[in-house]
Amino acid sequence: MTKITASPGGGNGSPANATGTECVADILERELAPTIRDWMGLVEKEPDLARIRLNFQERTGHLPKLLHDVIARLRLAQGSKAPVSVAASHHGELRKEQGYTAAMVVDESRILQVSIFSTLHRNEHLVKFSTLLPDVVTIADEVDAQLKQQILCFLPGGRVGKKEAAN
Repeated sequence: MTKITASPGGGNGSPANATGTECVADILERELAPTIRDWMGLVEKEPDLARIRLNFQERTGHLPKLLHDVIARLRLAQGSKAPVSVAASHHGELRKEQGYTAAMVVDESRILQVSIFSTLHRNEHLVKFSTLLPDVVTIADEVDAQLKQQILCFLPGGRVGKKEAAN
């Protein structure tokens, strides 16, 4: 297994103590394409994932929807109940059809979190620091909730994921 680490430094030479004014959701929305490219580069370095031959669209086509679900979750009013990601259930079904194992889906999800956090690190000079840590918690929670929906597709009676996603 390849070790994945975030790149050091802010990526742009700005001071670490710079105070940003941009919310995490806006940064992730603006940086959607670079985040997906970074994710793809990390996935290609994972031998277990790379052995499933998929083109760029087949490999990354689900990411805009999953990332938009993360962004929508970040924009929810505090205390609001997060909706279940239907896109995550669809992705789990697709990956199962493509020959992935549940462990491979877990690796993809882990890499997604690394890619999101690396994007935020590269843009740290823009991030509104007062909301960063709560937003990181929300991102981790949403990506894990999406992973649950994906994994349900690999379990016997995996239709439960569809049922839950429809509610």
